[in-house]
Amino acid sequence: MKKLLIASLIASAMSFGAMAQTSTTSPMPAPAQADKNAPLPGANSFTEGQAKGRLEANGYSNVGALKKDDNGVWKGTATHSGSKVNVSVDYRGNITRN
Repeated sequence: MKKLLIASLIASAMSFGAMAQTSTTSPMPAPAQADKNAPLPGANSFTEGQAKGRLEANGYSNVGALKKDDNGVWKGTATHSGSKVNVSVDYRGNITRN
């Protein structure tokens, strides 16, 4: 009886380890879709570095200097999928390119 109890405890402990290794979420969530009216004017609390980091986290590289316009929108240039594009980051973090 003692051996059966020990064996079942060991089997239970091993199954908990297997459950801890199972991942149900993807490592990189898909970026949120930008608001259809973006870029939105508003008081932008992002720093230039934060806006650049947001662009880089969403697949942009070679992000040039960003300038905040009169509407509080960060604007500049970056590379995306091998093409140089104009980009904007609004106060909500919406990224648009044109």
